Amino acid sequence: MHKMIGMAAMSVLILASVMAAAQPVTVRQACKADLQQNCAEVQPGAGQLRACVKEHFTAFSEPCKAALLSSVAVVKACKAEVQKTCAGVEPGGGRIQACMKDHFAEFSEPCQQAIITAKVGRR
Repeated sequence: MHKMIGMAAMSVLILASVMAAAQPVTVRQACKADLQQNCAEVQPGAGQLRACVKEHFTAFSEPCKAALLSSVAVVKACKAEVQKTCAGVEPGGGRIQACMKDHFAEFSEPCQQAIITAKVGRR
């Protein structure tokens, strides 16, 4: 179980730009204290931060875990479509988020629903 959660967290961090577009409270905001407490000494790059999140995932707060896991739903539902639709977009600087916003209407119903659910919750 821990391995599955850790892999989910790693997938989320790999596709952080997709997640940021889908949530008003970003993973960074929800996990800031957790990252400072558990991964403060880790320098981003070469997968080190992802590895730290994977290692310490179970120690993270519930809001942080929820942000990570809700992002997993967006990644799972939208990954192939975003990769196809935004294939020529270089990650970083909000470019993938802008591409997703521009093409939201073209995404499948499951992808759109995952984005909406991550953004506003299940109300």
